[in-house]
Amino acid sequence: MAIAGPPHRESTHLRTYLMCSPDYFTVEYAINPWMSLDHPVNLDLATQQWKQLKAAYIGIGHTVLTIDPEPGLPDMAFAANGATVIGGTALGARFKHPERHLEGAAYMDWFRDHGYKVIDPDCVNEGEGDIIFAGGAIIFGHGFRTEAVALHQVEAVFGLPVISVRLVDPRFYHLDTALIVLDEHTAAYYPAAFDEESRQALAAHFAELIEADDDDAETLGLNGVSDGKHVVMPAQAKGLADKIRAAGFEVVPVDLSEFMKSGGGPKCCTLELR
Repeated sequence: MAIAGPPHRESTHLRTYLMCSPDYFTVEYAINPWMSLDHPVNLDLATQQWKQLKAAYIGIGHTVLTIDPEPGLPDMAFAANGATVIGGTALGARFKHPERHLEGAAYMDWFRDHGYKVIDPDCVNEGEGDIIFAGGAIIFGHGFRTEAVALHQVEAVFGLPVISVRLVDPRFYHLDTALIVLDEHTAAYYPAAFDEESRQALAAHFAELIEADDDDAETLGLNGVSDGKHVVMPAQAKGLADKIRAAGFEVVPVDLSEFMKSGGGPKCCTLELR
């Protein structure tokens, strides 16, 4: 009898992503455990790594649009935090830390200029860092950056079921550092980043949950982008990559080591325009 291989995954459609060139990217303040003024960014290397990430998306067949970076906003390179975009509606971000406040306005201006319906945020939410689209539902993370009450506006704006999960480890300060939705039925996550109730909620929603171990979580291996077939993820997370391949996905490894100095990876640099 033949032994069945991993399931064959199909992309639902090609995607459009928004990115921001890291022209002003640096670590000049510390607002998460990854950031340290003792570990300066090599901007030339960061720019090269960002271009490789962009090229990986284009190589798959996706479209990449860009927003102009603004001086004085080093974390604007982390486009995922700029908004949540579903069905042509962009829910703007409001950042917790004052160092990032002006990013929200810059991204909302871009969306208005490009014809999106823009909704101003009622309270603190940090975009796709904590609000993750999962096909028929939204996974909503809170605990460090995004306020729990922001859930109500997310429900009202997008009209989808919202599953609330609480982050409990400050290293995984955004949901996209602890969870990657691979397709509508499959996700990978780091269980220790969530409280017990949240782990149960994720297990109830996803038919298949892949667990990242400590080593891969600590390389921000879960900060990746999936189109339902290809998974663009940090090259350092080799064990997690093997598990994702075994589940039938095609892994596209990229090295964003310079962005890790600020607690970011491929997903942080990428905002999907739905």
